Amino acid sequence: MSSTDARAAQSMPLIEHLARAGRRAAEVVLVPAGLRPRQVVTLKLLSEHGPVSQQALGELLCLDPSNVVGLLNELEDRGLTVRRRDPADRRRHIVELSAGGEAELDATYALLDRIEDQVLGTLTAEAAPSRPHRVGRTESAAPSRPHRVGRTESAAPSRAGPQPRRVGQ
Repeated sequence: MSSTDARAAQSMPLIEHLARAGRRAAEVVLVPAGLRPRQVVTLKLLSEHGPVSQQALGELLCLDPSNVVGLLNELEDRGLTVRRRDPADRRRHIVELSAGGEAELDATYALLDRIEDQVLGTLTAEAAPSRPHRVGRTESAAPSRPHRVGRTESAAPSRAGPQPRRVGQ
């Protein structure tokens, strides 16, 4: 076994420990807010991709269509997403992040950002390159998120940037 392989093997228990600590800390924040990790991932994907078909969202989430319906029902009941018929094909539903969902996602990112700082803050300077989005950040810096594009008029105005590739129809 090479020294690189040995170091990687020695790192795996630490990585598993950090993942477990991060999951526990995140649950403490998410559970009182009433969000589950799958819901946060869904909101994040909608934020990044803009309005997508319900089928495409299921593919992005790697979920069975019946599970997507339940997940979206929960998010829609809380006012975090909006589902509407596709005017081009009335059989399809288009899903998008609502203004409330955007606000909830921003608040969740702020909380999760602090948790990430706590969990990963003990890493040495040598580990910093593996956290490029964190290097040079200040405490007051807002969490970095990709700009959203392709929003409808009922949502926030579109921001400049390339149109994201849509998955499925």
